[in-house]
Amino acid sequence: MATPAVRFKPRPPDRGSFPIDHNGVCKNFMNEYMECLSNNNYDNSKCREQSKVYLQCRMENQLMEKENWKRLGYADLVNTESGDT
Repeated sequence: MATPAVRFKPRPPDRGSFPIDHNGVCKNFMNEYMECLSNNNYDNSKCREQSKVYLQCRMENQLMEKENWKRLGYADLVNTESGDT
């Protein structure tokens, strides 16, 4: 059996770990997003609002770092009146 010419070198994620929501703080938002995906044949472009709400919950509960919506790909969903960044 030949050895592969190029060896895969695992590396950590660019943005660090993504902590598990052990207490289920954002579980309802996650379920809404998953239901949207299921109802839309897993086309995530049709569920962007739900994914944004889920990520907002994670940021507010320190389950991920706060990040600018534009950097996360939600520039078109930013509501300047509510102060979203």
